[in-house]
Amino acid sequence: MTTANRHYVLAAGGTGGHLLPAFALATELERRGHHVALITDERGAEIPGKPDFLPAHVLPAGRFRKNPLHWFKGLSAVLEGRRMAMRLFESFQPSAVVGFGGYPSLPALLGATSADIPCVIHEQNAVLGRVNRLLSGRVQAIATAYPDIERLKPRHQEKVHLVGNPVRAGVLTLRDEPFPAFGEDGVLRVLVTGGSQGARILSEVVPDGLAMLPPALRQRLQVTQQCRPEDLDAVRARYRNHQIPAELATYFEDMAARLADAHLFIGRAGASTIAELTAVGRPAILIPLPIATDDHQAANTREMVKAGGARMIRQERFTGKELAKQIMALADDPQGLANAAHAAWNCGRPKAVQDLADLVESFGGADLMDVIRVGGNNERGASQGAPAGQGAAREASK
Repeated sequence: MTTANRHYVLAAGGTGGHLLPAFALATELERRGHHVALITDERGAEIPGKPDFLPAHVLPAGRFRKNPLHWFKGLSAVLEGRRMAMRLFESFQPSAVVGFGGYPSLPALLGATSADIPCVIHEQNAVLGRVNRLLSGRVQAIATAYPDIERLKPRHQEKVHLVGNPVRAGVLTLRDEPFPAFGEDGVLRVLVTGGSQGARILSEVVPDGLAMLPPALRQRLQVTQQCRPEDLDAVRARYRNHQIPAELATYFEDMAARLADAHLFIGRAGASTIAELTAVGRPAILIPLPIATDDHQAANTREMVKAGGARMIRQERFTGKELAKQIMALADDPQGLANAAHAAWNCGRPKAVQDLADLVESFGGADLMDVIRVGGNNERGASQGAPAGQGAAREASK
């Protein structure tokens, strides 16, 4: 698709969940010859991974908490951010503004709609976020990561384009690699993570749950687990007492390599985690964060669980006994684990960033494209499926 050079503004909240997809889109748009700018808050401007070519503009955003006494302050910040965004638009003249959710995206999108600049919002989760929900009636397109999105009004369904969540290039290169060999006598490699700092509930439950597996399987375990710094010694002692080999750290720089080697993932159900598991094809036991807004992590698991690529355990039911039960359901035989891996792989949308860029490029040029619109015979997006024969080849490789 050949287009003239254009300008685009991306607006995202100050967390990695909002910003990493924005960084991926910025990189793809820049590769296509466009100029891109970022609007975020102070936290977002410091998030690692921002491309060097991408200028970040920090705008006041405001937050609307439960206490009405704070609403006036939040509204004042939003209005000031909107004014600043409109001044930026006057000089930068974007063809479109793309919002990725989070309060810092609100002023930019309000400014864009006031200036009659086309807007796209991208929703990373299976529940439409608060800011995206507020703006869904005012934007031209809604890009989603899942075919079923909660909190989306039926009258806005015609705006929806299923694209998926962009995935890091280092992870995406693993998509065509076969699932690691796992025989009846082979090592079962388990990867456990709970976000950037690990999750305490995983540190407390996973070692004891793995110890409850039948001896023939327990003796073949090799665990890699991310923990909070204050939990490291206690978790290490638990694995040592259970005689289970485990490598523990607060952060793994080579997470893509760890994922490549893993036979089974245990962890939270954030949007980026699900996108990477399905891009690579790794079976998982997912424990949604119970305090996630609108319970969106539980909703994120729905597609993968329905396909047979994952099991979901609510945190209040997450015990060692239940974990061992679910591991056995997935890994009772090597072919069962391989089938679950393939089911996860089938949920992947590896062309998410290209499809999102195509959608964004449709503004300021040709009429809005329909090729990746949800519906018809392909709910997964036009360019998301494997080429002819690839699925069969993937199955055969297992």
